[in-house]
Amino acid sequence: MDRRELLRSAAVLSAAGILLPAGTARAFPAAAAPVPVVDEPGAVWRPAATANYTASSRPSAYRIDRVVIHVAQETFDDTVRIFQDPARRVSAHYVVGSSDGRLAQCLRERDIGWHAGNWSYNTRSIGIEHEGWVDRPEYFTHALYERSAALTAAICDRYGIPKDRAHIIGHHEVPGADHTDPGAFWDWVRYLRLVNLV
Repeated sequence: MDRRELLRSAAVLSAAGILLPAGTARAFPAAAAPVPVVDEPGAVWRPAATANYTASSRPSAYRIDRVVIHVAQETFDDTVRIFQDPARRVSAHYVVGSSDGRLAQCLRERDIGWHAGNWSYNTRSIGIEHEGWVDRPEYFTHALYERSAALTAAICDRYGIPKDRAHIIGHHEVPGADHTDPGAFWDWVRYLRLVNLV
């Protein structure tokens, strides 16, 4: 790689927010795309289709003051695929896996997910989908609760959101919602306790 290609690659990485230590010289392939920066450490970037959310600059454009808890009625991988399908017109910021607590980030937190079914709540919230079905409590594993609670706690810390049931709500609590998730088997007492332990 010549000096011009190296500088071009460094400029692309810098524009993406990926900084190299001063004086470090590394060779990057000219065609290498920068790795997207996730908002939550440990999340894997699995971007939603741009047709499925609204680009924004939150929290300057809209204040973020809620976390909305969903149960996808799908597997982890199928939920991600739905968000990547531009015909579906739906997305949430994160998806949490049941068996292992794996975490995908599908939207940057600054962008507005189409998850709540209410524009005002979409603009002010972060949506977290959970692998599973509302009527199958075996999907609500310790790994899922722990990873999701740690994520919710971190979101609350980032935006100054109180860690209580007034600000961490179920999809069914969104005004006008016709959904029942996270459902009767979601253990809110356990979940809020874990959120507040972090």
